[in-house]
Amino acid sequence: MRAWLMDSYEGTEKLRMGEVSDPRPGPEEVLLKLRFAGLNPADAFLAKAMYPAKPALPHILGRDGVGEVLSTRGSVENVQPGDTVGILRCEAGVNTWGTLAELTVVPAASVVPVAKGWSLEEMAGAPLVYLTAWQALTQWSGPPAPPPAESVLLITGASGGVGTAAVHLGKSMGLIVIALSRSEEKRSRLLQLGANFAFDPADKNLRQAVSAAIAAKKVDLVVDNVGGSLFHQVVAMLGYAGKISVVGRSGGAVPEFNTATLFFRRNRIGGVAVSDYTPQQAQTAWAEIVSRLNAAGQKPVIDTIFPFEEVKSAFRRLDEGPVGKVLVRI
Repeated sequence: MRAWLMDSYEGTEKLRMGEVSDPRPGPEEVLLKLRFAGLNPADAFLAKAMYPAKPALPHILGRDGVGEVLSTRGSVENVQPGDTVGILRCEAGVNTWGTLAELTVVPAASVVPVAKGWSLEEMAGAPLVYLTAWQALTQWSGPPAPPPAESVLLITGASGGVGTAAVHLGKSMGLIVIALSRSEEKRSRLLQLGANFAFDPADKNLRQAVSAAIAAKKVDLVVDNVGGSLFHQVVAMLGYAGKISVVGRSGGAVPEFNTATLFFRRNRIGGVAVSDYTPQQAQTAWAEIVSRLNAAGQKPVIDTIFPFEEVKSAFRRLDEGPVGKVLVRI
């Protein structure tokens, strides 16, 4: 099969197209003929050795995808050859070969049918970002439960895959959603997607603008995709018992963070890692996500679809900051 091979940890620009032997499913696994793959920032981080996983080389990146089941092995009952399925979070693209290939093997427990009414493209890019956003929104309540309605949700880097997913899911929970993006065009798009307010994080009066928008309220929950120097302002906007779910760090390290800023409002900061989901937990969360999106008439946001031969261009688009997901047609 053809695949994009990672031979080193020198970044996605060093990927090469090559021929490798077709993978074969092991017990309780399925072999998929891929139609679309979705790119994620974590793919690029792994390719630069900035991710905990260090798979053997050559490696094939790609965690999201949709394709046709060609064969199964073992007592697989949830799918059969000929079914078209999407891939939930698993080791594909992390420690095993992923979706930037014509074929891939994944656990049968980690595939799901294409959501009713969704295109293959919408399914291909959705699972990782929506599962991530769901965990970011629900991780503070013990058993997964959304924050109380009318709570204020702030999303940094809101135009990306996790950001747009958090906008959709936050609105489904009845939250007041504030989206941050440096681009005026993207802020307009985020309002169309359902955000109540959208602001430029570079605005020197950001805190005052947010405070005026939500009147007597404070920010209850943050989905932070950025980190960096913006983090200090994010903390300052939190109300009592406000929480920050840390998803990404596209803005770099947080400089000189003073933990005393957390004390008297009893603020909390917690990391998000969908790798903690068991296959069953991922299936349960995914069913809830799809139900919420369908009830709201919302679908995953696709930015650009690149041909298989242009994977490097697709990663460059990802680095530019898309609105929603970047996909590869295989």
